[in-house]
Amino acid sequence: MTRRQTVSVNVGGVPIGSAHPVVVQSMTNTDTANAEATAIQVAQLARAGSEIVRVTVNTREAAAAVPEVVARLQEVGLNVPIVGDFHYNGHILLREYPETARLLAKYRINPGNVGAGQHHDANFATMIEVAKEYGKPVRIGVNWGSLDQQVLARLMDENTRRGSPKSGTDVMIDAMVVSALESAQYAERLGLAHDKILISVKVSSAPELWQVYRQLAPLCDYPLHLGLTEAGMGMKGIVASSAALAPLLIDGIGDTIRVSLTPEPGASRKLEVEVAQQILQSLGLRQFLPQVTSCPGCGRTTSTFFQELAQKIQDYIRDAMPDWKANYPGVEDMQVAVMGCIVNGPGESKHANIGISLPGTGEDPRAPVYQDGKLLTTLKGPRIAEDFQVLLEQYVERRYGQGVGV
Repeated sequence: MTRRQTVSVNVGGVPIGSAHPVVVQSMTNTDTANAEATAIQVAQLARAGSEIVRVTVNTREAAAAVPEVVARLQEVGLNVPIVGDFHYNGHILLREYPETARLLAKYRINPGNVGAGQHHDANFATMIEVAKEYGKPVRIGVNWGSLDQQVLARLMDENTRRGSPKSGTDVMIDAMVVSALESAQYAERLGLAHDKILISVKVSSAPELWQVYRQLAPLCDYPLHLGLTEAGMGMKGIVASSAALAPLLIDGIGDTIRVSLTPEPGASRKLEVEVAQQILQSLGLRQFLPQVTSCPGCGRTTSTFFQELAQKIQDYIRDAMPDWKANYPGVEDMQVAVMGCIVNGPGESKHANIGISLPGTGEDPRAPVYQDGKLLTTLKGPRIAEDFQVLLEQYVERRYGQGVGV
């Protein structure tokens, strides 16, 4: 994959652009005015692997709470960049709360929600002036649910006068691209540096997302943030986001991504981070944690033992990664196989760094373990799962503890 070439933008110490890895972002859903709850959720997202976290700044109470959120995170050793999401009143809040403006790593501005008519340019200019004053980058975040109506009306009028008018959807896509680029160009005329600008143009349909980003990408060299807005809940949101983002990333388009999942009631927000990481890892763009290969199961694997072991190993690896990442360089590249029968089990296990081939229905109750392509041992008895986990721990320490994985 060849990345689309962009300038580099520094967001609170995280470099974004084609010269750097694609960055994973997320967003809190707490009331930002509740500094404690927001700091806890930011910490959860950061520890799950979110490299930048966005928070809503919609009221004076929310703006006033940002310094406490940042202070609480610093107290526990987390310096993850915090992005302020502004709509409608950002020009007021950024001026009234200078410490918040100073501490936020980036401002997100939606040009469709910065003021109507004669107030639009003045409000936008105020936010850009604050960004310049504090040396902050800005994401021009266009969303087709809140598109700049002046731009849309202008393009609709132009379309009507065409001999062969475009469809309504095509005009909407055009309007999003024009809104983003005109806003970015206006920000530069106001004095914001070229390498302080990022752009997003988010829709809720995968085909339209491909269309708008492929139309925008060749027209500028700003870093682009990808995300399918309002992706949905659970499996629908995961599949829709994966289908939407993967083709663009394969095309080399996209410098930051967010998977906008609606969480189950009471569920952790960190699933959106894990899905974003898995999209990038599945495409070979980044490695975040060792991959566990496991078969889907069939009539040869009527026992659920291998499924339970695969889940247990997957959970164990994710829980161990914070310590492994600090102490075992390169461990994120490790491949682990947990297979269910003799058909593909030994072969897949040999291809992995370490793998186990469990007995299928009617097979001998033996589980050969392969390490770096060679048979290491054969496990038997009721503690196969526990014994394999010990072997996995030993392999990580021996292989990566000595710097082999660097």
